[in-house]
Amino acid sequence: MAAPPPIKARPAASKATAPVAPSPKGDPLAGAEKSDAERCQECHGTHGQGSHEGRFARLAGQSPQYIIRQVEAFRSGARKNDIMSIMARSVADEDLLDIAAYFASQKPIAGNGTGQTPAAKALYANGDPARGILACALCHGEAGKGSNAGPVIYPLIAGQEFHYVEKQLLDWRNGLRADSPDGVMVRISKALTDAEITVLANYLAGLP
Repeated sequence: MAAPPPIKARPAASKATAPVAPSPKGDPLAGAEKSDAERCQECHGTHGQGSHEGRFARLAGQSPQYIIRQVEAFRSGARKNDIMSIMARSVADEDLLDIAAYFASQKPIAGNGTGQTPAAKALYANGDPARGILACALCHGEAGKGSNAGPVIYPLIAGQEFHYVEKQLLDWRNGLRADSPDGVMVRISKALTDAEITVLANYLAGLP
């Protein structure tokens, strides 16, 4: 996939840099137009299907609160990506609410993983307490659907593109992401081997 044309950030405004409260409801219909106008669809797809190369996340069916939190993380530098850092600072909060609502309203897309192996299932369901690795299912649920029930938002990870999941785990390990509750994902990713990261990513990408 060719890289999108250079993006010029609009002048920073206070409302574009302040944290966005997740409680207000966005308008999915307005978000469909805004996600096109703000060029979100160029990378994440018209319906949030992401990219096959795994460079850009699948957003279809994702929690709108989680999408908003990730934009905030790119604004603050807790997540690092040259394109998304510019995009995050340029979108207004009211538009972000609508865009998040639009992608959340889209039907989740089946992943491309084939790794339904006993080792991957065991690691996802049980973790490895001896190495301080919590079970993925504790936060993301047995089916990887995530949860918005409590104060912490756990994202939908079932069906996420294989290479994208793999890269995020490596980013946490390598200090390119710092946005997880109490740093739990940083600790887990550092405890996982390269092979375990690969099989977990493949497993998650294969969940329906």
